[in-house]
Amino acid sequence: MQRLFLPLTLLVAAMFAYAPVMIAQAPFESTMLLVQKIFYFHVPSWFVMFSGAFLCAGASVVYLAKGSRNADHYALAGAELAVVFGLMGLITGPLWARKAWGVWWEWDVKLTLALVVWLTFVAYLLLRRYGGAGSEKLAAGVGIFGAANIPFVYYSVNWWRTMHPKTTVVPTLREGMRGTFWFCVLAFMLLMVLIVAARVRLERQRALVDDLFLELED
Repeated sequence: MQRLFLPLTLLVAAMFAYAPVMIAQAPFESTMLLVQKIFYFHVPSWFVMFSGAFLCAGASVVYLAKGSRNADHYALAGAELAVVFGLMGLITGPLWARKAWGVWWEWDVKLTLALVVWLTFVAYLLLRRYGGAGSEKLAAGVGIFGAANIPFVYYSVNWWRTMHPKTTVVPTLREGMRGTFWFCVLAFMLLMVLIVAARVRLERQRALVDDLFLELED
C-alpha cells in the first residue's frame, strides 16, 4: 500500500478537482433544480459513513475473537470515518432539506435513526478516549451495535413513511446524473481507502512507541 499511496493520493485529488465540473454539467432535477446537486456530495458521504461503520464492526469482531491489535487499529479508523463523514451527511442534509422541504430538520424515522447511528460511533470514540484500561473491548461491542442499525437506516424509507425518497432513486437516475453520481461515490470511497491506510499506519507507529516505552520501564 505504501507504494500505491502517492499515486492514489494524486488520483483522488484529481477526481475531487474534476468532480465540480461534472456536477456543474449534470442536468438539473425537474423540481429541486440547483439545490439537488448537493446530492452528489451528500449521498457519497453516507456511503463512506456506512462503509466505515461496517469496517469498524467487522474489525471489532476479529479483535474480540482473536485479540488482534491490527484489527483494533482498523476498527478505530472505521469509527473515525463513520463520525467524520456522518457529520458531513448530517450537515449537507439540512442544507438540502431547507430548500427542498422548507425545514432544516424533521424528526422522521430515517433522519432520527441516522442521528442515532452517528451518536453511537461518537460514543465509541469517547469510550476509546476516556474509558480507561480495557475500554477497547467494550467499544468494540458498541461499534458492532452501531453497524447493526445501519440496515434499518437504509431500508426505513421502504418500511415507514418518511420525507426521504425510497431506495429506488439511485438505480433510476437519469442519463447524465448517473455517471456523475458514481464518479463522486468512487472519489469518496478511494479517499476512504487513503484515510484508512494512513490512520492504521499511524496507530501501528503509536503502538510501537508504547511497546518501546514499556520495554524501557522494565
